[in-house]
Amino acid sequence: MPGPPGGYGPPRFQGVSAGYRRWAGVLLRLAIAVAGLMVVAFVAGVVFLVKADADVDDAAYGYLALILWFAIAAAIPVLLALGIPAIVMTRRVRQQERLDHDAVYRGLKVGEQ
Repeated sequence: MPGPPGGYGPPRFQGVSAGYRRWAGVLLRLAIAVAGLMVVAFVAGVVFLVKADADVDDAAYGYLALILWFAIAAAIPVLLALGIPAIVMTRRVRQQERLDHDAVYRGLKVGEQ
């Protein structure tokens, strides 16, 4: 007994909206910004630690380095929460653009896919 037409095939790929594309870009830029701030904080923490180690009177810089490293540890979940959806959404947008480009190249209209 045959099943419904297309019942066992792969699901049809649905298009993405302009708002989806916009949010994918926003999340990606935010993830890049958070990662950049984490790199700057790490470098500043290392500089503070070296400065604190060089002189006993500058011991407070060591505490600043520790505070920065705790901030980096706290920002890791934020980076993951921004970065993973951004990568997934950007990948889906690029896949949709590739499918649209292939359909136009083959001479099909977008609705005929």
